[in-house]
Amino acid sequence: MLLLANVLAGLGWALYWFLQLYSYVLIARAVVSWVSADPRNPIVHFLHAATEPALRAIRRRLPTSLRYFPIDIAFLVLFGLVLFAQYGVVQNLVDYARVLRREAVGFGVGG
Repeated sequence: MLLLANVLAGLGWALYWFLQLYSYVLIARAVVSWVSADPRNPIVHFLHAATEPALRAIRRRLPTSLRYFPIDIAFLVLFGLVLFAQYGVVQNLVDYARVLRREAVGFGVGG
């Protein structure tokens, strides 16, 4: 059980930091979209390459009335999904790992 707890905790924290980094990439993409950045710039190219596949998938699933809305709803949906995964899914993984550790050590068994 202790091994599973450590794997879950490590997976949870790795996922947390990946999602944290991806949220920074999303914020940078939003800032770049507000200014007229050179699309040939490698940083701008990276930001578009890192975020466009997920945004395109969300845009395809949005109703037509929201696809051409003045605010990019797909961006808000993706950012919300990243935050949900970060504070919902990851936190559950880490909490479950904590419970498994307690049981492995013996605090969760009987009186």
